[in-house]
Amino acid sequence: MINKKVMVLSKLCDLPNIGKVLEEELIQAGINTPEELNKAGSKEAFIRIKTFDNTACLSKLNALEGAVQGVRWHNLNVDTKKELKSFFNSVSCK
Repeated sequence: MINKKVMVLSKLCDLPNIGKVLEEELIQAGINTPEELNKAGSKEAFIRIKTFDNTACLSKLNALEGAVQGVRWHNLNVDTKKELKSFFNSVSCK
């Protein structure tokens, strides 16, 4: 029997891709914990950030999705990156 250790992440900056600056932006957007980020999802989190940071870029959206998935954003699969780029273009043109 394998003993699985459950890792509880209590701070946003414990997630991949989330440094202090992005953590502060998420908190400003009303997302204070990893659980809240997972519940909101990367797109909702990005939209909230975009309301006060018009310079939010595609890399930030990818970073948020990577954090939700628990991976470095560079390791997101190609289809996910394409879908995020399409979403980014749709919200950036508004």
